[in-house]
Amino acid sequence: MVVLNNSNVLSNYRQCKRCLMDTTDKEIQFDNQGYCNHCTEYLIQRSKSHIEPEDKRLFDLVSNVKKSGHGKKYDCVIGVSGGADGCYLAYVCKKLGLRSLLVHMDNGWNSNLAVENIKAVADNLGFDYESYVLDWEEFRDLQLSFFKASVPELETPTDIAILGSLHRVASKYGVKYVFMGGNYATEGILPKNWHYDPKDKRYLTSIQRQFGNVKLKKFPFFDYRLEFYYKLIKKIRIVYLLNYVPYSKEIGFNVLKSMGWREYVQKHHESLYTAFVQSYVLPIKFNIDYRKIILSIKVCNNLITREAAFEILQKKPYDDLKIEQEIDYICKKLNISLEEFNRIMQLPPKNYNNYENNQKFLEFIYKMYRKLKSKI
Repeated sequence: MVVLNNSNVLSNYRQCKRCLMDTTDKEIQFDNQGYCNHCTEYLIQRSKSHIEPEDKRLFDLVSNVKKSGHGKKYDCVIGVSGGADGCYLAYVCKKLGLRSLLVHMDNGWNSNLAVENIKAVADNLGFDYESYVLDWEEFRDLQLSFFKASVPELETPTDIAILGSLHRVASKYGVKYVFMGGNYATEGILPKNWHYDPKDKRYLTSIQRQFGNVKLKKFPFFDYRLEFYYKLIKKIRIVYLLNYVPYSKEIGFNVLKSMGWREYVQKHHESLYTAFVQSYVLPIKFNIDYRKIILSIKVCNNLITREAAFEILQKKPYDDLKIEQEIDYICKKLNISLEEFNRIMQLPPKNYNNYENNQKFLEFIYKMYRKLKSKI
């Protein structure tokens, strides 16, 4: 096991006086009151997003979705991982009368609880359920490549596969709307330098070319070209429906538990790999602790006091009694030795700038797209 290195703490350490975000985010900014840009921007946007269910935006959206599904088996495709957001999204769609297909991208890391939760929600709501299963040898090799590359974007292969698989399934059924559980209420804080653009195919392929051993033939890529193809040619639209309705984790939990859904230890822990990456690899190697995001949002929404949140943050993000077993499991799944795992963990941290990428080009392309869209 790699030991947490306290020397990673910045010498000029500073923490926000309102939330828990701090200078482990190198781009954080503070105002004269000591409040950071993250919670300030979150509260501003949150104040604009208190939308009632009868809001015209929601009514118009649902009407368009139903119209697009006329004569088809489904009105929309819903991405589900077994987590609270996606499962509650399915519940909202049911209440809105949308004929939905639940789609789960299976990358081989599902926890047993995630599988049980998806089944419980699908059965309770009466929705069809489809699993998009990745080629394990390809995906394992790609994940290992990102681990060897020593970058924090260890979940980029999964993020891309989710987008790629959902659009492929939607296209197969002629569905024009893909609903995803991402939402501003519970995910509105995320430092940009903690996770680079997952749709940069050049970044992904450069890492795979340098560290991988398998050619990606079946992997569901999703880059700007495919995004524009699905948007402009196939007319498929991604919608984050939870931004259209009042939502909080507490609202979601109360509804989902009545359907037999059970809560996870932490957010995104429906995936065993995500749980390990966020609780161990990122804080140990990159000094990135995702609990700061989750707790800061709760503090901003008065769901927990800052003092209580800070006490939680003082505890290790992983369980000392279980971590050796978890590392052993990860090594076996990735097909590497414990020695190799420790060697990679000790490598100096890198970022996307250390590898080929299309950052400037993508920024230009999306800027032009937004300008064009605003004129239509």
